[in-house]
Amino acid sequence: MEKQDVLSNLGSKVRAIRIEKGYSQVELANKIGKDHPSINKLENGKVNPSFYFLFEVARGLEVDLKDFL
Repeated sequence: MEKQDVLSNLGSKVRAIRIEKGYSQVELANKIGKDHPSINKLENGKVNPSFYFLFEVARGLEVDLKDFL
């Protein structure tokens, strides 16, 4: 599996959970103290996020980090 495929799959999982929880990208970003473009790039597989950034997103979505994997 290529790097871009891995990042796209991760972003798709984050997006699906965010939508399931009823948050917009802006709402999630505000909840975790980040900007909207950061969430957009993550969900579109345009960034290789740090572990801590993923931890913050998971905490904001009230899920375990393992739910993204």
